Amino acid sequence: MPVISDPVQFNEEELYVDLRAALGLPLYLKCEGFNFAGSIKLKAATEMVDAAEREGRLRPGAVLVESSSGNLGVALSVIAASRGYRFLCVTDARCNKPTIRLMESLGTQVHVIDEPDTLSGFLGARMAYVNALCASDDRYVWLNQYQNQGNWRAHFRTTAPEIARRFPDLDVLFVGAGTTGTLMGCARWFWQRRRRVRIVAIDTVGSVSFGGVAGRRMVPGLGMSVPPALLDESYVDDLVRVEESDAILACRRLAARGFMFGGSTGTVISGAGQWLAEHAHQALTAVAIAPDLGERYLDTVYREGWPADALEPEPAMARLA
Repeated sequence: MPVISDPVQFNEEELYVDLRAALGLPLYLKCEGFNFAGSIKLKAATEMVDAAEREGRLRPGAVLVESSSGNLGVALSVIAASRGYRFLCVTDARCNKPTIRLMESLGTQVHVIDEPDTLSGFLGARMAYVNALCASDDRYVWLNQYQNQGNWRAHFRTTAPEIARRFPDLDVLFVGAGTTGTLMGCARWFWQRRRRVRIVAIDTVGSVSFGGVAGRRMVPGLGMSVPPALLDESYVDDLVRVEESDAILACRRLAARGFMFGGSTGTVISGAGQWLAEHAHQALTAVAIAPDLGERYLDTVYREGWPADALEPEPAMARLA
């Protein structure tokens, strides 16, 4: 086992779960939650902070600020605590309460947006708040995960080659689409190396990432209420949209077999299962990326009656969340 002095120095990169035994799926799940931030977002957070330090944007006395539905906020909280930065995370009402408490325990100030923007939903409201904050005080440094090239470069540099080393004959890769940093980094890596790997993006119903009408989404992580700036659809071979009820069912089915993963992972597994069922006549080596683990979802995804008991009548504004 390694001996470390900085939390970003540890990240389990070689763990896969063969889902044939648990779910009957011919799918290997790359588990990205075994680090001190508990999710794949530690990779992008480290890449973006390191770049900001190299460029001189992030200096002693600066205050990090970022919009996040949860996991990136935790990752930046870990890094800020270890490097001595103040950090303000702007999230919204859908963020899991354990995630908020975790960030606060790491010394992060958390601001929760309660009302979505009428046109761009909760994400638009969060970004508007961050923009106004940065305009009011130049001490604030916004990494802006939605446009930061380090977001996808982190996965170009790490995640994709990790998968290629373990599965040199990979046929298809399933990646959840949020900011699309993971998706774009992996897709670009395989495309540039001319490996014929089919890239399948998994999105959630109600997201506008690949077009369509915005709808209410309860599970944080995947999906966007504004088109992702990092997305280049030319790198994506197929798209599967998943109902949140199916994502929750996938999480609970895995938990019944002893594997607890987050809502984003449930979405990816459900989408991968749909795609593989349509291609069952082919013998394929398939991998899906699991962004996080399930402990932060105990009050939501894993609570009986959720999300029905958390829903209020949906006003027109909330449909754009």
